[in-house]
Amino acid sequence: MSYLESLRVFVRVVELGSITAGGRDLRLSPAVASNRIKDLENRFGVRLLNRTTRKLTPTEIGRAFYDHARRVIDTLDEAEAMVSSFSGKPQGVIRLTAPLGLGRRLIAPLIPPFCDANPGVDFRLRLSDRNVNIVEDAIDLAFFLGEPADSALKWRKIADAPRVLVASPEYLAEHGTPRKPEELADHNCLLLRYPRSPEYFWVLQTDQGQQKMMINGRYDTDDGDVLRSWALGGHGIANRPLYEVSEDLASGRLIKILPEAPPLPAQFGCLTPHRRLQDPKVRMFADFAVRELKKIF
Repeated sequence: MSYLESLRVFVRVVELGSITAGGRDLRLSPAVASNRIKDLENRFGVRLLNRTTRKLTPTEIGRAFYDHARRVIDTLDEAEAMVSSFSGKPQGVIRLTAPLGLGRRLIAPLIPPFCDANPGVDFRLRLSDRNVNIVEDAIDLAFFLGEPADSALKWRKIADAPRVLVASPEYLAEHGTPRKPEELADHNCLLLRYPRSPEYFWVLQTDQGQQKMMINGRYDTDDGDVLRSWALGGHGIANRPLYEVSEDLASGRLIKILPEAPPLPAQFGCLTPHRRLQDPKVRMFADFAVRELKKIF
């Protein structure tokens, strides 16, 4: 492995806080990744990382070295992007992230046809319903439902994604069907929650305008697909994107609740770090994805 590749290993290990995670991100075993770090330390005769059984952190010189190494890699990536823009043949890795359900249903199917048309491009798709630090995790393109808050990122809107309240026929037969938003307080609402981003209310569109409904429920999870499965199992009322439950509604497995007062739609779009905007392969995939996804919404 070249010196430059060892730099990449070191940078990802620092950013992910783990030799195992950094190696995995670059498709290397922990042993190989550890050896790359040792090679750098032997080369310079300094310790770059402090290692304990629980934590890995850069030393003072390691932090300074990381800052320079990160700039070297960014400059190289920009140079490769410039060359590929002239050659017309995109090369390299695109790192994507998306929420779990959205990523499985809408984003993952887009990758094989794009790769078939662009054999020089590889993908790293990471799916999570938790907040992802796009800059620290070196993400090229993040698909996103909701309101983007980080002004350091470029937001490209794809569509408004309608949301619906749903429950199974079995749940409604046992617990009754809410006829007005206030009656949601008497039901088991299935909640999407994760650390530092709790969902304690739903905002519904009513004849009187937007109405914030405080809700309660015995179940919460950080996985939207689990919410859908709980709703299908008759355990409560879920607030889900329409694309996620459209087949369930058509088949009758789920019933739409309060259709006259639906939840606010979620903005659906993609976020790109400014330093990645000129990368042609990222721009090409973003254009391709937006074009295909607009056919759905």
